[in-house]
Amino acid sequence: MPFVSHRAPLKLGKSEVEMMTALSQSRSEPAGRVQRAAILLRYHAGNTVSEIARTLGTNRPRVERCVSKALELGAQQALTDLPGRGRHPGITPEARAWVVALACQQPKDLGYAQELWTTRLLAKHVRKHATAAGHVSLAKLGRGTVSKILSANQVHPHKIQYYLERRDPAFDAKMVQFCMFTRKFDEKPGIQALDNTAPDLPPVPGKHSSLGRDHEYVRHGTLSLLAGIDLLSGEVLGLVRKRHRSAEFIEFLKLAHAHYPAGARIRIVLDNHSAHISKETRAFLGTLPNRFEFTFTPTHGSWLNLIESFFGKMARSLLRGIRVASADELKARIELYLKEVNETPVVFRWKYKLETLSVV
Repeated sequence: MPFVSHRAPLKLGKSEVEMMTALSQSRSEPAGRVQRAAILLRYHAGNTVSEIARTLGTNRPRVERCVSKALELGAQQALTDLPGRGRHPGITPEARAWVVALACQQPKDLGYAQELWTTRLLAKHVRKHATAAGHVSLAKLGRGTVSKILSANQVHPHKIQYYLERRDPAFDAKMVQFCMFTRKFDEKPGIQALDNTAPDLPPVPGKHSSLGRDHEYVRHGTLSLLAGIDLLSGEVLGLVRKRHRSAEFIEFLKLAHAHYPAGARIRIVLDNHSAHISKETRAFLGTLPNRFEFTFTPTHGSWLNLIESFFGKMARSLLRGIRVASADELKARIELYLKEVNETPVVFRWKYKLETLSVV
C-alpha cells in the first residue's frame, strides 16, 4: 500500500513562489536560506519529505523542521532561524514596581534627612532593604539602573510634590494640597490595580485648580493586556488576563482565528517574547496550518510595532492616575475602553522616513 502523508500541504502565493525560486538559485544568499527555499518549493510542488531530503542531500529532520515552521509561522519565517529567547531580565517586574513605589514616597518618611530622592540615595535604600522585602534581584542595584527604571515609568522623584492635609481647630479651615504623578504602564504585563486610601478631593474654583489625592495607595495585584490592532480598520482585539504565558497567547490566537474569515492568512507583527515561539504555541499553530504568519520585530526595535502607539495612547488617556477598588474593576474598565475605541477606530499611518526605505 503506497505511503499517504498526513501532513498538511503548503500553500504559497504566486509572489512567494517567484521570490523563493529566485532565492533557491541565488549565489549570494546564505546557504541555509537557499536550501530552505528549495525545500519549501519542492514541498509546495507535492514532493515527500524523503524525496526532498534525498534530492537536496540533507536529512529528513531538517526538512521536517523547515516544513513545520512554514505551516505554523508562515513561509517567510521558515527561511530564517527563529529569534532567540534572549537573556531573562535579572530584575523582576515586581521588583521594578517596588522601586517605583519607593520613589513615590518622601525619603524623610523612611528615616532620611532629605526631602527628595536622588538616584544615589534611592539605590542605597533599595540595596539595604531589598532582601528583607523579598526582592533579591535588587541586592546590587546601581544608580544607573534606578534611573532607567524611573524613566521607563515616567516617574521623576525630584519633581513630585507631596502635601499634607491639616486642620486648624481654631479656624475650622482646611488646606488641601495633593500629590500627582504620572505613570506610563508601557510594560504589558504589569498593569497595576491601585486603590486610594482616602477619597479624592475635587477641584475648587479659585482655590485648588486640580484634583487632590492622598499619596498612599493600596495594591490589588496586576493584570496583563494582550492586544492587537488591525492596520486596515484600526480595530483592536484584546484580552485582559492575570498572566502572560503561552496559554494566554494561544487564547489570543484563538480569538483572532474566530474573528477573521476562514481561509484568510492572518499576518501578525510581534516581539520576541518566549511565549510566541514556545512548544505549546507551535503545537497549537500546527493544528491550523497556513492560517498564521508571524513577523518578529528586530532586536531593540519593538517601537516599530504600531501597537506600541496604541499602548502609549491608552497609558495617557486611561491608565494615567487610574484608581480601582479591585483587579476585577480594572479589568472591566480596560475592556470598556477597548469597546469605546472600537466604536470609533483610528487607522494608524506609519510615516517614519518611508521615502528612505527600500525593499530588498
